[in-house]
Amino acid sequence: MEPPTGLLQSPCREGQSDVRSCVFVALRVKTSPERAFDAFTQEIGLWWRPDPLFPITPRGDGVLAFDGEGALVTRLPDGTVFEIGKVTEWRRGQKLAFNWRPATFDQGQTTNVEITFEAVGSETRVSVRHHGWLEIPQDHVARHGFPDQITQLRVADWWWRSLAAFEEVGGGR
Repeated sequence: MEPPTGLLQSPCREGQSDVRSCVFVALRVKTSPERAFDAFTQEIGLWWRPDPLFPITPRGDGVLAFDGEGALVTRLPDGTVFEIGKVTEWRRGQKLAFNWRPATFDQGQTTNVEITFEAVGSETRVSVRHHGWLEIPQDHVARHGFPDQITQLRVADWWWRSLAAFEEVGGGR
């Protein structure tokens, strides 16, 4: 039996070599995997919740959108478009993966996000795995000097708030 909808911190699998470096958050939505995937990718600008600890750019998060199947971008209020990361996998109704690289990351720094959509009865489990945070130095501005576990808890909380909003705005219904 799966625990009720809520924050889950482990296990982190799906291509993750070091589970200590992975944040895992999941919830169920009352729709098909295909519709949940479509809502996730086509309506991200409606449900994404910025976090003041982890802004995408120094000017804020803007409005997120997937640029087709190529990249996750954000449009800032002044019209500037910033590429957050390249899409590395796009399988409608199954899996979405992309790089996550806020503006404060150096050229070689990136984290990775994998979202899976799994039918569970008449619902869909939407699981987010965000890994690579431990590769970002603790003294980096994006980590605020937090130790590894605190960084991961904060990232998990940030994803949880966004997924809760995803469910609230319809989650694909």
